[in-house]
Amino acid sequence: MSDQSAARPRGGLLKWALWGAALIGVAAVIYIIAQASTKPPPQTVVSVPVPVASETHDVARKLEHPADGQAPPAYAFHDARGKTLRPADFKGKVVIMNIWATWCGPCKIEMPTLAKLAQQYAGQPVQVVAVSIDKPEELAAAKAFIAANAPLGFYNDPEAKLPWALKPAASGMPTTLILGKDGLERGRISGEADWSGPGAKTVIDKVLAE
Repeated sequence: MSDQSAARPRGGLLKWALWGAALIGVAAVIYIIAQASTKPPPQTVVSVPVPVASETHDVARKLEHPADGQAPPAYAFHDARGKTLRPADFKGKVVIMNIWATWCGPCKIEMPTLAKLAQQYAGQPVQVVAVSIDKPEELAAAKAFIAANAPLGFYNDPEAKLPWALKPAASGMPTTLILGKDGLERGRISGEADWSGPGAKTVIDKVLAE
């Protein structure tokens, strides 16, 4: 009797040990499943190239040729002293004639790059002529803006008709014409451009060498 009573406890302990191991295994499986369900899936990163500002507004890339070889309109505008001028008055120089206004955001953004262009070609037959089409009540603000972008001079079209006098007419603001030393058009750009970049130098040097 004593041998049988001694064997029973050992058999009971073994059964409970097996049940405990099984429960631990089940808990481990549940934990692994729970972790897998809450772990975020791996993210795929797609790299999209973003155009650099200098590339987006590169003069050489944006240059158009709708009126090459034509003379610009004999349309009169004024300098800061009120003197009447026409594009033909700048013959003998490569002219970058920019039509702008203080209400035109892209015009104001590109103006410092035109100032850098003027500085770069100082002493050479290159003239930046930035013609404002601001109304008389905005002239003070326009003059102050140009003064902050030296060495540019102030020019104004008081009737704001120059954009439509071009052939073809300007498609937006700003519009910039490039005139050769003979006074004839060599290309134009619609919209903002980076005139301080290498593309501008390539274009201006080519026209300057003609």
